[in-house]
Amino acid sequence: MSSQGDALQRAHTDYEQHMRTCRQCYADSVPCPVAKHLLRLYNNARRSSARAGAGDR
Repeated sequence: MSSQGDALQRAHTDYEQHMRTCRQCYADSVPCPVAKHLLRLYNNARRSSARAGAGDR
């Protein structure tokens, strides 16, 4: 099983890669529904990682 940091990095990489390769996102400079979903996944992973980090204190 991967760690929180790995999940966060993977979500960020997936979003960035999509934004670079999606024709709609690139041409319109407006995120498509897939980009919005990937960003939501990244934000959820970021929040989860922050909560896990706060619990370590």
